[in-house]
Amino acid sequence: MVRKYIKYIFVFLIIPALIVFGALLYPQRSFIIVSIAVVITACVPFFISFEKNSSTRRLVMLAVMTALSVAGRFIFAPIPFFKPVTAMVVIAGMYFGSEFGFLTGALSAIISNFYFGQGAWTPFQMFSWGIIGFIAGLLSNPLIKSKIILIIYGVFAGIAYSLMMDVWTVLWMDGSFNFPRFIAAIVTALPVTAQYIISNVVFLLILTPLFKKKIERLKFKYGL
Repeated sequence: MVRKYIKYIFVFLIIPALIVFGALLYPQRSFIIVSIAVVITACVPFFISFEKNSSTRRLVMLAVMTALSVAGRFIFAPIPFFKPVTAMVVIAGMYFGSEFGFLTGALSAIISNFYFGQGAWTPFQMFSWGIIGFIAGLLSNPLIKSKIILIIYGVFAGIAYSLMMDVWTVLWMDGSFNFPRFIAAIVTALPVTAQYIISNVVFLLILTPLFKKKIERLKFKYGL
């Protein structure tokens, strides 16, 4: 029970506070420090959930899922706003737990941005993909059992990611949160949000069946 509360405190309080305060108080190149801080902080709930007999295997699977997520973003780089990252992060959370999903999302963002470009947006991408993976872990049973719920979650993930990145847009433009500008950013981003939604649903429907049997076999074989 204590571990559960620690997990929620880090994910829903400490990490968002780090990102927002970093963006507001140190707007220059603080994203480097903030990004590293987010990764380190995200590791805390991940490692406290470790079990001695499976910790090394979980680390290996984390590396594999993150690498696949990053590779997918590279492969689909020529197609704007159409990437499998969110789907991979959701799958990671579904089958390996919420902490695993969060860290997969955060690492996917910071690692792939060495190619796509690091910036003040990186910590927000890390949190956005991370929280999507985290919630997928909390909803793992219905997501695994129902294709309809999986599709709905893909829609939710597209909207949530767009909204969280719109927060960054407002903070970057105004240096503080301006609600009218936030609404304007949401409206302006509607076509992009629609592409996020379509991308998420398409990749979830394609990738989830491909990974399901393989992941379940690995979990059974290695006790993950």
